[in-house]
Amino acid sequence: MERSSDVHIAFDPRAHEERGSSGGETARSPRPVRDRKPPAAAPVADAYPFAAIVGQDEVKTALMIAAVDPSVGGVLVFGDRGTGKSTAVRGLAALLPERRVVAGCPFGCEPASASLATCPHCSAADVPARPTKARIPVVDLPLGATEDRLVGALDIERALTRGEKRFEPGLLAKANGGFLYVDEINLLEDHLVDLLLDVAASGVNVVEREGLSIRHPARFVLVGSGNPEEGELRPQLLDRFGFCVDVSTPREIKDRVEIIKRRDAYERDREGFTLAWSKETAKLGRRIEAGRTRLAKIEVPDAVLEAAARLCVALGTDGLRGELVLIRAARAFAALDGATTVSIDHLRKVAPGVLRHRLRRNPLDDTGSGVRIERAVSETLS
Repeated sequence: MERSSDVHIAFDPRAHEERGSSGGETARSPRPVRDRKPPAAAPVADAYPFAAIVGQDEVKTALMIAAVDPSVGGVLVFGDRGTGKSTAVRGLAALLPERRVVAGCPFGCEPASASLATCPHCSAADVPARPTKARIPVVDLPLGATEDRLVGALDIERALTRGEKRFEPGLLAKANGGFLYVDEINLLEDHLVDLLLDVAASGVNVVEREGLSIRHPARFVLVGSGNPEEGELRPQLLDRFGFCVDVSTPREIKDRVEIIKRRDAYERDREGFTLAWSKETAKLGRRIEAGRTRLAKIEVPDAVLEAAARLCVALGTDGLRGELVLIRAARAFAALDGATTVSIDHLRKVAPGVLRHRLRRNPLDDTGSGVRIERAVSETLS
């Protein structure tokens, strides 16, 4: 295999913007690539307003917490068909604030971040990095996507017509610094799951193929949704999610009627409906942005740390990841709440979503994980 220093490589951040959702190629003409804007998020067509979603409080809170503090980890949404799981995730894109990125970087690196050293564009640039602003991306990973579509690959057309090795960044590059959404994640092919696990653990995407040797930053919040009746998620991937939220079909008649009314109004006049909810959407966006600013100043008292440890011991969770995610989630929730200190109440609110998927299965206990967590919360956090 050729060494990366011996290969002439160009980066085309718009390469995938000219592809269809299934990954098929269309004809394109070569363009200079050095001074382009960073890759935008994959367009979210006809996204239903996040603020207009009826109920689903736990899902919306989990997504907003992940937007405030990405280190919490991903969000997994499991539930019945037709309960609006993907609607909530795709609606999140309109709430996310802008961030500072390096102008022209196809991987969306943030200025003065540690990822610049692993970015082939920023580390090789012969001019100082020029900062610009871009919205935090939300990128869809289609269920039938290929490995090349996910990690990036050699531009065959460029290689054949010009004899140059151009690396086309994949969806992992577009999702860097943002969200990568996988619908029906429990049906994702095993080799793609392995790739996601490797990149999620390291924060770096490594491509070694076709004479290319590329490393680029790929830190993202993984968001997945699925129907548990169609198959379980691999334990290794399940453990990577900070939140696991269950969504059920609404049982209250008034809630069902309100959902139908809003969805019908949206289908009849999408632009007008979105505009009508624009103030509420902007309000939620400002709340997330304020939470991100406030996050570093939130204090966590020792009493809250001890309560988190007692709760995890009572539930018998493996390792210490449960406590770590629990504290991060409670801190982010406190930031969203406008508080300056994490309280036991913040811990109590996020505990079900953080610990639901971390419990050992007890064959002698037929109660669900939600009931076990509620019982442990009432006994240890009262």
